[in-house]
Amino acid sequence: MTDLPLTIKTAAAALRDGQITSVELTTGMLDRIEHLNPRLGAFIAVTSQSALAAAQQADADFERGLDKGPLQGIPLGIKDIIATRDAPTTANSHILDRSWGALWDAPVVERLRAAGAVIMGKTVTSEFACGAPDPDNGFPMPRNPWNTEHTAAGSSAGTGIAVAAGLVLGGLGTDTGGSVRAPASANGHTGLKVSFGRVPKFGCVPLGYSLDSIGPMARTAWDCAALLNVIAGYDPRDPTAADEPVPDYVAGLTGNIQGLRIGVPRAYFFDAPELNAEVKTAVLKGIEVLERAGAVVREVTIPHAEVAKNANNLTWASEGFAYHQQDLRTRWELYGRYTRTILARGALFNGPDYIQAQRVRSYFKKAAEEVMADLDVLVTPTSTTPAEKISEMDMERRMLGASFTGMWNLIGLPALAMPCGFSSTELPLSMQIVGKPFDETSVLRIADAFQQLTDWHLQVPPIATRTLEPVGVQ
Repeated sequence: MTDLPLTIKTAAAALRDGQITSVELTTGMLDRIEHLNPRLGAFIAVTSQSALAAAQQADADFERGLDKGPLQGIPLGIKDIIATRDAPTTANSHILDRSWGALWDAPVVERLRAAGAVIMGKTVTSEFACGAPDPDNGFPMPRNPWNTEHTAAGSSAGTGIAVAAGLVLGGLGTDTGGSVRAPASANGHTGLKVSFGRVPKFGCVPLGYSLDSIGPMARTAWDCAALLNVIAGYDPRDPTAADEPVPDYVAGLTGNIQGLRIGVPRAYFFDAPELNAEVKTAVLKGIEVLERAGAVVREVTIPHAEVAKNANNLTWASEGFAYHQQDLRTRWELYGRYTRTILARGALFNGPDYIQAQRVRSYFKKAAEEVMADLDVLVTPTSTTPAEKISEMDMERRMLGASFTGMWNLIGLPALAMPCGFSSTELPLSMQIVGKPFDETSVLRIADAFQQLTDWHLQVPPIATRTLEPVGVQ
């Protein structure tokens, strides 16, 4: 099989240099999907025919001198709660009407196709983007490519697995409390939760109306920037979409972070009892890399971060229950056992509870703005531990324990997860960069600078090494 590029950036160069065609790239990845997907559970549907047609068109466009940008000819995966015209959208559930999203593309998918991307199919998610994978509901069971006994995290697990194992070069996930960043952390790649409203989410099955975002998942910050260049921007079909200018995110990757100001919130984020020592050490070493590169680092305090995390959980549980209330009453048994239990929690909260959570949201937003007023970003761990064993997954512990992601959804900030090391059990470790509203540029710039100085993001799971070899310089 043809050796395949490792990143979107490398593949884009190889396509333009004539080292590989999009058809060869797509065929190679379809072959890898065929061989590895039964073990990894990354895809629920593979659209081979339309993918090859898109690859042929990309090659034909290259031949006639039409260059649509770095995504032209690049194989991507789409989380199975985002509508695509050539595959059903199921939300990995037996509940969702099979006509939902049929025969049309969500705006983000429209934009990817217009940029010449090759859509390979729909990737596995936790049912309705919440709960945990249920081996009894008939959908593929997602497994971590670094160790298939361990979780790939959720809910955008399928895209995370596909990126890490080289089944695609990038893709889309969604994030309501950490569902782009948790798979990036567990599977060892980069994932960006965008500012609320930065990317239109019309055509995406909702979980938390006031929290959800669609974001890029890929091996590198550069790749995520290239994806965001295409999917960001206003769309009138989404009432929450922000009518904000879209900068050139790739152009912002200068490699120079001299003088950029990084805040390190030690309280809660670095002293939570659940925080694994290896995670903490790896993130602190990552911060040292940024400081040596010229960033100005200082310790800060983010007040009531844990309360904000809990307010985020209450908000999405309440909003999710509102969406599913009727089906939970009439078709309880069709939901997966974990999903129905999580969604039913929303019935335990009343109107005053929800209002109190929104009061916390307003307070925490103001507090974070004050702390970040003279900073560019914050840096924290992404997850408390490396990926846990599937057999030891505990949804109660996950909901009630320390978490470093959901509070940023609550106030709509951009946040990126990227690899910063490996545990003694050879599982990826991850650090999180949190930015100001609509300042994905600074977040991506710092992440890219880190990745120019390290190679954690280029490590490949052993399960894929026999078929995945990079083309050209990384």
